[in-house]
Amino acid sequence: MQPDHPLPKIVSREQWLEARKALLEKEKALTRQRDALNAERRQLPMVAVAQDYRFEGPQGEVRLIDLFEGRSQLIVYHFMYHSDRGEGCDGCSCLVDNVGHQSHLHARDTTLVLVSRAPLAELQAFKQRMGWTLPWYSSFGSSFNYDYHATTDERVAPVEYNYRDQAELERLGLNYHVQGEQPGVSVFLRDGERVYHCYSSYGRGLEMLMSSFHYLDLTPFGRSEGWDGMPDLDGKGMHWTRLHDEYQQPAAVRSCCSD
Repeated sequence: MQPDHPLPKIVSREQWLEARKALLEKEKALTRQRDALNAERRQLPMVAVAQDYRFEGPQGEVRLIDLFEGRSQLIVYHFMYHSDRGEGCDGCSCLVDNVGHQSHLHARDTTLVLVSRAPLAELQAFKQRMGWTLPWYSSFGSSFNYDYHATTDERVAPVEYNYRDQAELERLGLNYHVQGEQPGVSVFLRDGERVYHCYSSYGRGLEMLMSSFHYLDLTPFGRSEGWDGMPDLDGKGMHWTRLHDEYQQPAAVRSCCSD
């Protein structure tokens, strides 16, 4: 069923081609801007990781350097796991569903893993339910999530999310980032036995990892989330992603990634 939303204007092929070429120039300009931004991101300085972080994996306790699996670069996706619900965050789960075959990353000396502050047994059970194969480690009991702002709790550490402190988050009405599990991505580089932190991103900065969003951005209805001129697919003012085995169930509005 199509959303009750105005369709694009109908024009001749010649008019469409003229409009398409005009948009193409803007797309090319954005591509050049993105190339420049990527180059600037690669040139960010890095910080030595002094903490001896320990994680629990299927084979037992491992160190941060072990997550590299012998490669030089490590991408850690900070996956929100909700132990109170016994399942992962809808948005984080959609993102993992979008991850392609890891051979393409491995060929570029890069490893991608998931890390969550939850007992490993719970993560493994949910991983089996979702049918995922990505390596998933538990940071339960370590300060890793707090240090990289993937868990916020002022009782443990000063609150910071997306480079904003608690006062700014509350002023902006982003109170759901003040306490609890948060989504994010962090990048590390290994030089011999030394590990360095190079980059972290949060909130809408994670959209670059969501290939389904980019596919939908090619379509007239876009992401169908009810903002920026897009139709509201479910009539609730915002259409959030769901676990891939729950799309036939009523939607639950859960805010996790914004700004």
